[in-house]
Amino acid sequence: MIVFAQLSDTHLDGGQPRADRVRAVMASLVRGRAPLDAVLVTGDIADHGLPAEYEQARSLLTAPWPVLFLPGNHDDRAAFRRVLLGADGDMPINQVLRIPGAVVALCDSTIPGNDDGYLADETLAWLDTELGADPATPAFVVFHHQPVPLHTETSDVIRLSGEDRLAAVIARHPQVVAVLCGHAHSAAATTFAGRPLLAAPGVVSTSALPWEERDRADLEAPPAVAFHVLGDDARLTTHYRYITH
Repeated sequence: MIVFAQLSDTHLDGGQPRADRVRAVMASLVRGRAPLDAVLVTGDIADHGLPAEYEQARSLLTAPWPVLFLPGNHDDRAAFRRVLLGADGDMPINQVLRIPGAVVALCDSTIPGNDDGYLADETLAWLDTELGADPATPAFVVFHHQPVPLHTETSDVIRLSGEDRLAAVIARHPQVVAVLCGHAHSAAATTFAGRPLLAAPGVVSTSALPWEERDRADLEAPPAVAFHVLGDDARLTTHYRYITH
């Protein structure tokens, strides 16, 4: 059995309230003693892309398991890479995690200076190569921007474009178990390219659905996390949990 925890959209801004929400999520993971293989943080780590915000993230987003980050539209590639990854440059931040029984490809869907998303040709080529290197191992494709509408108004208008190009890559690799994203600030499940598409809830806030009578970004809703469980029978199950203390 393989278990990943996914959290997203921490939007750390140097202040205490958002730090407290992140701290509560991470403490819950440790306290729960889940048999995690990794923690995936799927974008919008910082609110303004400032080095100090990534320093805060580095101090808060720690765990006994590997913690992997990818950027969102609020992030700055250069500052993200320098503080969180200890490297330089502003090219797409693509990473792969290989563990016995699973491959996790984390793709950079950001467009510097824009809020919507797009997977650059070099990122898609990288993804195709990484998936092709281990075709017998179940794989997860992970990025920030949702590739389809999720009925979350604020994120739907700045979702991933050119998604047909991504779908073509995934179609070549039947071992892809699921696509994971953030951005929507809402726990959601649908399909993309014939695979499950699972969106993580937001840590900083929860997006209102069109029929809900509340603010578009509910800052009072508790933070939440997703647990993706890949069983020995290759069946994927996802659980969403609110963190209330």
